[in-house]
Amino acid sequence: MIRIGILGAAKIAPKAVIGPARARTDCEVIAVAARDADRAQAYANEHGIPHVADSYEALLSRDDIDLVYNALPPHRHADLTVAALEAGKTVLCEKPFAMNAGEAARMVETSTRTGKPLIEAFHYRFHPAFQRVLDIVLSGQLGAVHRIEAAFDVTIPYRPGELRHTLAVGGGALMDLGCYPLHAVRTLIGAEPTVVSATAHCEHPGVDLTTTAELAFPGGETASIHTSMAPDTPFDAWIRVEGSNGRLEIMNPIHPHRGHSITTTIKGKAETFTVDGQATYDHQLVHVMDVMAGRAAPLTGGEDAVGNMTAIDAIYRAAGLTPRGL
Repeated sequence: MIRIGILGAAKIAPKAVIGPARARTDCEVIAVAARDADRAQAYANEHGIPHVADSYEALLSRDDIDLVYNALPPHRHADLTVAALEAGKTVLCEKPFAMNAGEAARMVETSTRTGKPLIEAFHYRFHPAFQRVLDIVLSGQLGAVHRIEAAFDVTIPYRPGELRHTLAVGGGALMDLGCYPLHAVRTLIGAEPTVVSATAHCEHPGVDLTTTAELAFPGGETASIHTSMAPDTPFDAWIRVEGSNGRLEIMNPIHPHRGHSITTTIKGKAETFTVDGQATYDHQLVHVMDVMAGRAAPLTGGEDAVGNMTAIDAIYRAAGLTPRGL
């Protein structure tokens, strides 16, 4: 039985870990910690979590926890993930992985040194729909891929204290939303980009509401990403791949279990289909459990996580902003 501890009384945790764990017989959530003890207790009562730790550090020191889910904002990813790994725990760390590439590298070094897995919670990556897209691209059916475009937009209203609008904790559209299309583009091309250009629109200092970036890859491929959390922005998420023999588009790669479509047009023949699967978070936990059991190598984390944060840092610099935490 894998015993899970959660850092943060986070809104995402019921979907990401608590629900998926409850549906399994080989793992259980046993403890939670939050900044406020009363909030942690209320959260535990609401979600049926048997134990509340007095602090984040107290949760990490428990000897009855095997897996730590770090659901805190990015500014607490590096220090607490490193501490969890040092305490002998496997870590599932929310995206974005860290505040910047330097923090990401330190986290990965600790994972390597301790031998404990560290997985970034890019839940979309574990769904069969994205795997099908990746398989099509790698199969050569589209021919030589020369361009990928990707976007993820959704309104995140501003209010005082809203984490995604707070610079000090790692806020910003690119950090919270744009990390997804950036990760998808890098995964599909299988290489690290150079940032050709980037623009960012901010209404509060340093916190991007909308960011776009043009990327170039070593093999000659190009890519663009777009992300926005501006007011009145409708939900929009897609990836478009252009190859010498055809093109592919997936609509809603982020939450394919809520409805998606994949359309390929190869040598003039068009086909639209979907791929069966559970919620992305269920597939994510399956993968984490497989990694812990030695049945699979991590699909995220490691150099992939460092690469994504390196690209995020470079996009911010190209847009005239300072990477987070620097």
